[in-house]
Amino acid sequence: MPTFSAPDGTLLSYRTHGDGEPLVCLPGGPTDSAYLGELGGLSAHRRLIVLDPRGTGRSAVPADPASYRCDRLVGDVEALRVHLGLDRFDLLAHCAGANLAAQYVARHPERVGRLALITPSSRAVGVAVTGEMRQETARLRAGEPWFPAASAALAAIVTGTGNDWEAIAPFAYGRWDAAAQAHHPTTKPDNPEAATLFGADGAFDPAATRTALAAWAGHALVLAGEFDLNSPPPAVAGFAALFADAAFTVQAGAGHNPWVDDADAFVAATAAFLTGRAPAPTAGR
Repeated sequence: MPTFSAPDGTLLSYRTHGDGEPLVCLPGGPTDSAYLGELGGLSAHRRLIVLDPRGTGRSAVPADPASYRCDRLVGDVEALRVHLGLDRFDLLAHCAGANLAAQYVARHPERVGRLALITPSSRAVGVAVTGEMRQETARLRAGEPWFPAASAALAAIVTGTGNDWEAIAPFAYGRWDAAAQAHHPTTKPDNPEAATLFGADGAFDPAATRTALAAWAGHALVLAGEFDLNSPPPAVAGFAALFADAAFTVQAGAGHNPWVDDADAFVAATAAFLTGRAPAPTAGR
């Protein structure tokens, strides 16, 4: 895997898939980016450059743990851009990676042409996800055989009386089938310290980031999964509303990892946006 040096000298690694115009991809977690795979075949349309955040995957552990903080990771993305020799590039981010992507755009608006936020976390912009919002989204799955146990575990998490996160794993996918069950373990953070310190005090300045995104002249796609209770569609819609030019779409039947649930639908929407066409409307909330 190719590597480059971060501003503090930490050696960072990235994966590449496909050919053509580059698309820099930031995983959630932060964790080993391997769980993104080739994003359901998006690599047939763009050359995916998938970063392993510092301390995860094959990237080195930094000397200073405080450098795991989200705002400080902006320098790593900028170093990757310089390493790749790109003056301007398109950027895709999943889940927590959207917080980093938003802050990168806020700090380097002239460097990003198109921004695709996939089932994004919204901490960096201060869009709240309430317990009721999560439970309302969860109730869409009431007909599933695993729903009673998963719903009870979710209620305990929301009220602070439980923390059985594995019990609610089926909610992360549109279908809790063999493919989803095989994918789920790959999404777990491989460096708990990096995941914990990502959102440490000072990591986010929502007011400043919101102002910067509203002024950004680029184009955004903000994609939600119909069944995603981690990033419920109403919260994702709130994120999309912060941009001057954003397409908001809901992938029907999808959870938090939409390229796993329906690769064709995910690739069609994302590739259409990246080539300058509007994503096709999707059913759902």
